[in-house]
Amino acid sequence: METVARDVMNTSYHVLAPQTPLSEVVALFREASLEESRRVFGMMVVDGEGRLAGMLSMYDILLYLRPKHIRVWGEMRELVPEGLFETTLERLKTLRAEDLMSPQVTTIGPHTHILQIIDLMINKHVRRLPVVDGGSILGIVYLSDVFYHLLQRFL
Repeated sequence: METVARDVMNTSYHVLAPQTPLSEVVALFREASLEESRRVFGMMVVDGEGRLAGMLSMYDILLYLRPKHIRVWGEMRELVPEGLFETTLERLKTLRAEDLMSPQVTTIGPHTHILQIIDLMINKHVRRLPVVDGGSILGIVYLSDVFYHLLQRFL
């Protein structure tokens, strides 16, 4: 039996609205992690019609916190970051999910073979792939779920 996306996808997932303030996003990440009993590192952003508008991950938020001109300034350890972190955190509070989300999301269909999923995740450096069919979100495949599914088949 061939393994496809629908065999490893999660149909229970958390979503964000594009207008969700980042302060609320961080709280929702925490709540989702408690609810799932595992750390949630990213969520799909969906518009008012439930269509996928983007993806927001902890990485996107941390990337915003990192000074954009670090390469021009030198190494981070050479900087005196006093006040920089607090200033950036204050700016972060004014942003919404749509300001930091990745709008170009790689998606897969429910019949995508697991080897294609692995290839996409490695080549695109993604840890989660929304499963969509005809514009509707069916679920999400996480890298960890793919790995543990393979372990079950292997052992």
